[in-house]
Amino acid sequence: MTDRLAPLTEALLAAATKAGAGAADAIAVDGTSVSVDVRAGALEQAERSEGIEIGLRVLVGKRQACVSASDTSDRTIAEMAKRAVAMAREAPEDPTLGLADKSELASAWDLAALDLADNAAEPGPADLEDDARRAEAAALGIAGVSQCQSASASYSNRRIFMAASNGFAGGYGRTSRSISAVAISGEGLKMERDWAAESRTYQSDLPSAEEIGRLAGTRATERAGARKPKTGAYPVLFDERIASGLIGHLLAAINGSAIVRGSSWLRDAMGEQVLPTGLSIYENPHRPRISGSRPFDAEGLATEARDVVRDGILKGWTLDLGTARKLGLKSTASATRGTSSPPSPSISNIALTQGDHSREQLLEEMGTGLLVTSMIGSSINATTGDYSRGASGFWIENGQISYPVNECTIAGNLRDMLLRITPANDARAHLSHVVPSLLVEGLTLAGE
Repeated sequence: MTDRLAPLTEALLAAATKAGAGAADAIAVDGTSVSVDVRAGALEQAERSEGIEIGLRVLVGKRQACVSASDTSDRTIAEMAKRAVAMAREAPEDPTLGLADKSELASAWDLAALDLADNAAEPGPADLEDDARRAEAAALGIAGVSQCQSASASYSNRRIFMAASNGFAGGYGRTSRSISAVAISGEGLKMERDWAAESRTYQSDLPSAEEIGRLAGTRATERAGARKPKTGAYPVLFDERIASGLIGHLLAAINGSAIVRGSSWLRDAMGEQVLPTGLSIYENPHRPRISGSRPFDAEGLATEARDVVRDGILKGWTLDLGTARKLGLKSTASATRGTSSPPSPSISNIALTQGDHSREQLLEEMGTGLLVTSMIGSSINATTGDYSRGASGFWIENGQISYPVNECTIAGNLRDMLLRITPANDARAHLSHVVPSLLVEGLTLAGE
């Protein structure tokens, strides 16, 4: 990887300096992705993409511009640098722009400990098609499944290298292997669908295609006969596979970009309680074989574990250098970027404190209410935290599933909702966001 990508970033930096840039950083990405879709026992689609993309950010004083290309010729690199510098000279000034100081840069990291790239051979198209076919067959083998909307298998191998005129240089690779299936039960207007999907860094860690297909089929049949739930104020249990979305709204609200704009419902909440006492959100970008792990951020800073929320109290924003400087704070080494865009803050792996009870025990405790297994659409006010989303799942009576439901709306305010959550203990450890099922008291349901 270094032999192929590092020289490209070096050439980009040299071209930027020659074109008149005061500082610059460059990124080169080499990737391969393969995906196969099967439907009704036949190959529906097979795609493969591979190639190199390069990106250059130049700074001229306190102005910046970004350019990218998929052509790596010397002529293209020189032209990129010239255009970037010309664009930067016309860009508005931003006093917070600038590369990291050399003293802030990551100087050593252990890629072997992160274990982000599987050394196993790339699966052939026939292997992926076989996975998809087996997942579809397993879904169709569940009594009550009328059809499989899709079954897919994919593989990707991505390598990245970054360098900057402040002396930083580093890269790493990442692999991913996935299988998914979407099953449908019923016919005509009574059709209901559900899905199952799994993705792993290592192919050997991936569950079998049959297991994934059966789970999709079982979920679809459980939804047969869905109807609207009752209207009123009820407790709602967000199933583990969607609960991370609820925590995701909190993570979006503490993103430095939103805080700088003043458009976050948590903009004044630093040091305040945002979760119940006893609950914490811990970020760890160094978890082995996890999709969100990274040895350094897009500005060359060493990534570190940190408490985002500790014992219910918000401890910090998610910041890159730019947003940190605007707020008079220190970067949390959270910068990410693509080849055509400047750095921006983004959180990596997080884990929410798990509870003492299983999902079934929380259902018993809630008595009557709604178990949500999927969300539809979104109407969320990023400034106030007002929350309204379409949902489907199961109606709970006396702590037991009574019947499947659809076409309902859940409403509340995120600040209040998150202060009333009770976590289960069913989070899946292999995910980047490890969040269990979450019980939220007193939400408004619009159904019948």
